[in-house]
Amino acid sequence: MEHNKLWQTALGEIELQISRPNFVTWLKNSQLIDKQDGVALVSLPNNFSKEWVENKYQKIILAAIRNLDETTKTIKFTVHGNSSNAGSLKNKNLPASEKYKEQSSFDELIINPDTNLNPRYKLSSFVVGKSNELAFAVATAIVENVGKKYNPLYVYGGVGLGKTHLIQAIGNEVLKKYDNKVRVKYVTSEKFTNDVIYGLKNRRMEDMKDKYRSVDVLIIDDIQFIGGKAATEEEFFHTFNALYDNNKQIIISSDRPPKFLPDLDERLKSRFEGGMKADIVLPDYELRTAILKTKLSEKNEDLPENIIELIANKIQRNLRELEGVLNRVIFYKKTKSAVSLKIVEDIISDTVKQPTKNINPNQIIKAVADYFDVSSEELAGRCRKKNIVEPRQIAIYLLRDVLNLSYPYIGERLGKRDHTTAIYAYKKLSEEINRNTDLNQKIMAIKDLVYKEI
Repeated sequence: MEHNKLWQTALGEIELQISRPNFVTWLKNSQLIDKQDGVALVSLPNNFSKEWVENKYQKIILAAIRNLDETTKTIKFTVHGNSSNAGSLKNKNLPASEKYKEQSSFDELIINPDTNLNPRYKLSSFVVGKSNELAFAVATAIVENVGKKYNPLYVYGGVGLGKTHLIQAIGNEVLKKYDNKVRVKYVTSEKFTNDVIYGLKNRRMEDMKDKYRSVDVLIIDDIQFIGGKAATEEEFFHTFNALYDNNKQIIISSDRPPKFLPDLDERLKSRFEGGMKADIVLPDYELRTAILKTKLSEKNEDLPENIIELIANKIQRNLRELEGVLNRVIFYKKTKSAVSLKIVEDIISDTVKQPTKNINPNQIIKAVADYFDVSSEELAGRCRKKNIVEPRQIAIYLLRDVLNLSYPYIGERLGKRDHTTAIYAYKKLSEEINRNTDLNQKIMAIKDLVYKEI
């Protein structure tokens, strides 16, 4: 079994389980250089990376490879150029051509150190449909009028729907259009927070301010995570004002609209609300099919139409899962035999199954309350305020949909209501969710909150 193909597909699995920054930082230069007698040997660029990956991600990496190749029993790690471990697999050194063979999949993981942008993200490769056409149109307009139109841009939507692709693509297109004369900086909110902590701890805040306030385009991913971090919010507020007042472009992504960020400073909410908000909702069947066919074209692969239809029908909520399943199907086709509908169904079931056994009703109620910025007590009590009606109906729907709890229990749990109230709410939302993209988006975002906590 070819090491390159196995590792490329395993990386696709691993990327679904760890954050994008960690994936790029620790695994972008990794290689699978040998696999013998049930032992897979993964090479990393230096000893620090080796120790970090060995301690943090060994189980994830082993599981990803075992999902693809059940003969693998153990993972070992080595450092590029260190042939001793490779030799220990079978008392011989691998040839240099095998050890350092270029892997095309790593080209897309090369990050620009000045901008933090990944060059693989382009507007030309962003597949457009009804679910994201507004966000794409605004992105295109910004490239033509940086800082002058739609500023700030606030892109929001659930996990895995293409937000990171779109906002990084704007940065890449701006650099291309203006011959790298425009200063662009992309960071996650986690990175911004860490820079604030470093600046405060080491009395280097002036350096931190200069780093972020001297750019022409600032792109912040997952802004929701700065909520409740007072020093970070304060610094971002002043950075935002400094850039905005000088007509510099600000681009922000989040998993929900500004008004539903319960821990965020009201001043920041106000500024986000004052810009251009563009949502990316769940892709419809046609868009999911188009994305699959685009990915197949990029990989110079093909699959029967019924296989494509099955994947597009089954994977509805996450484009990363969509691509992850596609990668595994392609890998199976290349390394084992022709794929059948049954095999694809097994791959889908194994890839997208949700860990519900550790979820309890309190977690669902809390996630709904946090999303709508209400209290769990109001949600589970007899409160009849107008702003509680929708959250309570969604809580009823999720308690039934995720945990399959009985209607009498749900009614009792949410304000000691009659079970017929729970039945009505569940049936109402079950019908509405297929035609109301806004409701669908809210429910998917809340589910993401629940799954993140387990």
